[in-house]
Amino acid sequence: MKKSLIVIIVIAAVLGTGLLWGIAVNNRLVNAEENVSEAWSQVENNYKRRADLIPQLVSTVQGAANFEKSTLTEVIEARAKATSVQVDANDLSEANVAKFQKAQDALSSALSRSINVVIERYPDIKATKNFQDLQVQLEGTENRITTARGRFNEAVNAYNKMLRRFPNNIVASICGFEKKGYFTAPEGADEPVEVKFDF
Repeated sequence: MKKSLIVIIVIAAVLGTGLLWGIAVNNRLVNAEENVSEAWSQVENNYKRRADLIPQLVSTVQGAANFEKSTLTEVIEARAKATSVQVDANDLSEANVAKFQKAQDALSSALSRSINVVIERYPDIKATKNFQDLQVQLEGTENRITTARGRFNEAVNAYNKMLRRFPNNIVASICGFEKKGYFTAPEGADEPVEVKFDF
């Protein structure tokens, strides 16, 4: 009887320790996942800031130049597409993050091209205070986006590492934690930029 009681106590202690360890791992994974969600919200906030600046840019350009509507139509359409792509912070899979990134990259490209076209067609617009202020705000916003994306990738990296490490991966699979996606460089970013001067 005494031996069986000791065996029961040892088994209970092992199970209790395993349960406490599983709870601790689960809690660390929850904290890491929340860090990813918080970082994602900062990414979204900065992209929203950029999307909110675009109507101001259009108004400034329209007010400062004899404006052709087609010049920023691409930006307006890209903004509409980019803001329509919503990703839930609870489902930051690689495919969803890539879809979001693709829409935002299209907006970045359209915005950059359109600003260059406006400056080429209306060189005097560079001198207007409103246009200069918007350029500074857009540049600052792009820097914030880059920083937020970097912090998001750091949070995802810490989370994914924790998720994949043994024996954490056992608790993660039991509790339903899934790998998160990273922001990546846009296609063609690894190719050298061709610089031409027309003199």
